[in-house]
Amino acid sequence: MRDWSLASLAGLGSAAMLAGALFFQYVVGLAPCELCILQRWPHLAAFVLGVVVWFFPAVWIMALGAIAAATASGLGVYHTGVERGWWQGPTTCSGAGDITQLTPQQLLDQILAAPVVRCTDVAWEMFGLSMASWNAILSLGLVGLWLLAMRQRG
Repeated sequence: MRDWSLASLAGLGSAAMLAGALFFQYVVGLAPCELCILQRWPHLAAFVLGVVVWFFPAVWIMALGAIAAATASGLGVYHTGVERGWWQGPTTCSGAGDITQLTPQQLLDQILAAPVVRCTDVAWEMFGLSMASWNAILSLGLVGLWLLAMRQRG
């Protein structure tokens, strides 16, 4: 397989990850949290880079694809840690934070502004791994494809 086709395959892998996320959101009905949506952006970038590299097979474009996939993987690891309580997530979607100094009105405003889906809740899992965990694992595989394409090109 040629280097540019491997890189484009990695880009298509990111497109498949995006399609899966959208399937779970719009067909299955699982609303995404803030971190779930954040994990989609690097996959979109990797998909676009996979299309670009088909026409312009440059190593630096493949490197950007690998960085995008690695970013998606890192965000998946971070989100998994938030879900499992290994570390605190963003206060905007994990419900953490100190509320003892808030007035009742400030507390009410904070409750009303809170997102519907919390980043700490696991909406779906398979073999004990959440979607965030699967994103981390599969994205790491896509990093490998990007790197293999770079190695064949260089």
